Formats: sequence, structure tokens, C-alpha cells
Amino acid sequence: TADYDPNAKYSKKKQIEYKSLFVDPNEPIRLNKYLANAGICSRREADEYITTGVVTVNGEVAKELGTKVKRSDVVKFHDEIVNIERKTYILLNKPKDCVTTSEDPQARLTVMDLIKDACNERVYPVGRLDRNTTGVLLLTNDGDLASKLTHPQYLKKKIYLVHTDKNVTKHDMEQITSGIQLEDGEIHADEISYIDETKRNQIGIEIHSGKNRIIRRIFESLGYKIIKLDRVFFAGLTKKGLQRGEWRYLTEKEVSFLKMGSFE
Repeated sequence: TADYDPNAKYSKKKQIEYKSLFVDPNEPIRLNKYLANAGICSRREADEYITTGVVTVNGEVAKELGTKVKRSDVVKFHDEIVNIERKTYILLNKPKDCVTTSEDPQARLTVMDLIKDACNERVYPVGRLDRNTTGVLLLTNDGDLASKLTHPQYLKKKIYLVHTDKNVTKHDMEQITSGIQLEDGEIHADEISYIDETKRNQIGIEIHSGKNRIIRRIFESLGYKIIKLDRVFFAGLTKKGLQRGEWRYLTEKEVSFLKMGSFE
């Protein structure tokens, strides 16, 4: 029917209130972290705003990058009071022809268009998927968690299904696991296998690297063209039960696992 909304079951009314883990209201936190947690910007951007003098704490312009604030302090950004927002975590099964940005100058479909009814909080994607890569994408306003999931020190496991333009040889698969030299250094997959021995152009690959377009670059370096690329697993999250373009809120348990670093 024309008014069928596949995401109706995930309306704002059902939005999950996540428990804040171990938050002491009197514990001072760095101002840049406070602004990031409020969904204003990233920590790096917050530092730039602080140095330009558009952030005040209790009426005083904050110019020191290391400034710490408490939750009881009145923080303003461009004269607007900043409140730490409730945390929101959304899992999207990203479709093709959709860009992983908040806004697109070419007016293409963005991941934000797909989740626009999910929440009032300003969430942003954790990491990126190319326009034509599909699959698991996490969006949140939890700056701490986003940093942890994308920081090179804590690289998280990702599994992709790859469809190539021709059969991939056993020799090339062995090369991918032992290591391939790309322009920005050596890269190797943790595991790689055929999805089906009879269809050797369909490959499952597990990797921890967070480098840009890494899967496409690995296969292109060996002379293959990727026809389809689908991320089926990211840091313990899968798209099970979600059609392309559909989303859901993470469960309390999933959020706890991610925060505690329990997922690989």
C-alpha cells in the first residue's frame, strides 16, 4: 500500500533510553568531550571552536583547550545553551546509491535521509561505506564510542561479502592473507574464503583495517573489479532481520558490549 512504512515499527515512541554507564555528575570532563557528547561536533572541531572564542562556561569565554567542566556548569555555544543529549545508537542496513555523509552538495540520497524519523538527536555515521557499498552501518551521537570503534589502536573486526567480475584464484586469495603492498603500506586479510566452491567470484573476507576503500583497493590491485560489496559484520553487529534501507535501535546489551570492548 502507498502508506506502508517499513520503519513504522521503529517510531520515535519506541526509542530506547540507554542507561548511562557509571556517570558521576560531579566528575569534571574536558570541554571538547562535553561538546562532542552533546552532538555539537567532533572533539577536534570542538577544539577549533574553543580557540575562536564561541564557547562560554558560566558566562566566561573558554579559550583554554584543556578546560574542564561539570554537568552543573552552564555551557553555551554561539550563545545557545548546550545540554548533553541522551545517547542514541542506530543500526542501518545501508542500500546502494546512498552516501555516508550528513549532507550531500549533489543532493544524492544520504544515510541521514533514511533515518530522519529515528530521533531528534544529531547522530552521525561511525566510519564510512562507499556510495555503492551496502550493509552494516552504525550511527550515534556518542562521540566516545565512535572514537573507540574507529581508532587504529582498537581496530574492530569487519566481514564483507565480495562479488568480483571474474573468478578469484586460490593463489590471489593466499596473497591477500599473506599481505599485499598498496600505496599506503602493506595490508593483509585475517581470513578469506569462497562463499560457495562452485561460484569462485563470491568471496567472504574478514579484516580489521579501517583504511579508506581498503577492500576495493585490495582486489583492484590484483586485477579484479568489484561488482557488489556488502558489509555483513562490524564490531559484533550484524544486519540480521533488516531489509536494505531499514534500521533499528541497538539493544541495551549491544551498547554495553560495544562500550566494554567485548566485541572483536
